[in-house]
Amino acid sequence: MTSPEPTPDATTNTSAGDQADPPGTNSPADVPADLSARLPADLIITRCTALVHDEHEQIGFVEDATIVVRGGRIESVTAGPVDVDVPVAEHTVRIDAHGQVAMPGLVNCHTHAPMVTLRGIAEDLPIEEWFNDFVWPIESNLQEKDVELGARLACAEMIRGGVTCFADHYFSMDTVAAVTAESGMRANLGQAFFSSQGAEGREQSLEFALRHRDTADGRITTSLAPHAPYTVEDADLAATAQLAREHGLLVHIHASENRDQADTSLARHGRTPIEVLAGAGLLDTDLLIAHGTGILERDLPVLGRATGRIAVASAPRGYLKFAWPTTTPVRALRELGIPVGLATDGAASNSSLDVWESMALTALVQKFTEGDPRWLTSRQALHHATLQSARAVGLGEEIGSLAPGRRADIILVDVSGPHTQPVHDLAATLVHSARAGDVRTTIVDGRVIMRDRELLTLDVPAIVGEMKERMPVLIDRSHGKRVQEYDS
Repeated sequence: MTSPEPTPDATTNTSAGDQADPPGTNSPADVPADLSARLPADLIITRCTALVHDEHEQIGFVEDATIVVRGGRIESVTAGPVDVDVPVAEHTVRIDAHGQVAMPGLVNCHTHAPMVTLRGIAEDLPIEEWFNDFVWPIESNLQEKDVELGARLACAEMIRGGVTCFADHYFSMDTVAAVTAESGMRANLGQAFFSSQGAEGREQSLEFALRHRDTADGRITTSLAPHAPYTVEDADLAATAQLAREHGLLVHIHASENRDQADTSLARHGRTPIEVLAGAGLLDTDLLIAHGTGILERDLPVLGRATGRIAVASAPRGYLKFAWPTTTPVRALRELGIPVGLATDGAASNSSLDVWESMALTALVQKFTEGDPRWLTSRQALHHATLQSARAVGLGEEIGSLAPGRRADIILVDVSGPHTQPVHDLAATLVHSARAGDVRTTIVDGRVIMRDRELLTLDVPAIVGEMKERMPVLIDRSHGKRVQEYDS
């Protein structure tokens, strides 16, 4: 279990110029030995304001910072100009980021990337009609090409919004893996399955996870992806837990998505969805629970007894659209030491893959739910967007902060626009004023995949053009088929 989220800094009005001795700066002696070889730097970012964490995970800002990247990892984050001793070469990329904030890349902790093809297809509906009358009938039409185009468009949207890593839970995931590799993004991918598929669905999920684990130069990690306790039987959940332990895999599952699911589970089985997961042994594995707005008071001690690394992904925009009466209990989960990562869910329900919006809504909804304007501060929201989200997808030691040895997943955010000026509190500006469109540059593993708003790995007009040609066949519901029945 990870340690609880830190309390906010005592200083609540820290702008880029307020910090005399910022946390997170380092001297050459701080650079890990395996990164100190005198090879040329791959990337040098200068004159930025860097968002960093100190040893207590408090967020601060380094003004006029220089970030040096070598071998896909951050070598140093220092205040002031680059050290003249840092060797460079013809291939070294230099970025002058004056007026921009360097941040760890955002993580979308739960989505269904190919579902951007269904953006806006089923609006203003309760979830039962959304699933049964639109989404699951349309998904019965899905072809591999539809998944490919949806994944391409989703990756483009996320890159432009500063998302460098996403956790995906869908079908035809070999195709999504190929698109992820081509896009340059990082991802944790899981092949979803239902018990209605028989043992074959679970076996395919495992085969996918083992086949693609640590591919794309290590940028792709994998998970087992049972859909939910209401579509996957107890025996299949228990078998999944055993496979996860045997192979050291994360399990990514929808559970207690809303209060109705929890109430229905209690009425039918005498157990909540969280208790079902516990009974199957899934709380003794590394587990990512999608949504969790139906987590009840009785579930908290169950989660507290978990021996696995448990995390929850929260996507508040969708909960508001579906008019769910409760939201993810972030404060209670924090007290248990359970990280809550930020997510969007699929664009079919959320209409967006904008994690900036998820960050702002998380802060606002939590304040409203708790009746406490001091809860979920801007710095806490940034912590959820960075380190907590990295931990949620099992990458807490690799990404989530700008620190020596971490993978160089970095975004540069322009805060010079009229909607972000003046800057009295840089953390608040980033959470409540900045937008996805303010991301100027996106970097993954030290490779620039968007620079000055230009996508370098994906061709959006070509993707959209081909997608439009396929749309009439994809959205046809006249056949009356569904991939599954929503009855929870």
